[in-house]
Amino acid sequence: MDNQITKTETLIWRIILTALAILLVVLVSIFAVRIMRTADPYVKSVLSLKGDLALGHAIFQINCAGCHGWEADGRVGPSLQGVSNRKSPYGLIHQVTSGETPPMPKFQPKPQEMADLLSYLETL
Repeated sequence: MDNQITKTETLIWRIILTALAILLVVLVSIFAVRIMRTADPYVKSVLSLKGDLALGHAIFQINCAGCHGWEADGRVGPSLQGVSNRKSPYGLIHQVTSGETPPMPKFQPKPQEMADLLSYLETL
């Protein structure tokens, strides 16, 4: 009977240690990604600038409204209402510049234009 308890306890400890190891890997990965994000010169440049809401709205109308709608309520692309509640500034910059989610094209505005666009997106 003691042998059975020992096997069960050993199994429980292995599960606990495996879960802790996975948690540690996830936390280290998140930390590493955050460091890499802030090291990106484009992102650093954008985040160091103050965006202009009116210019950001104009940039949105010219480049984004065709898919996301004039009121950013979705058409071909999803609604962007409340997008800054769902994505960080880095996440928004990455979404706009990466082109990783077709049919959204890769778009890399100048840092000031991106700061302006972020300023507008934060008001949705």
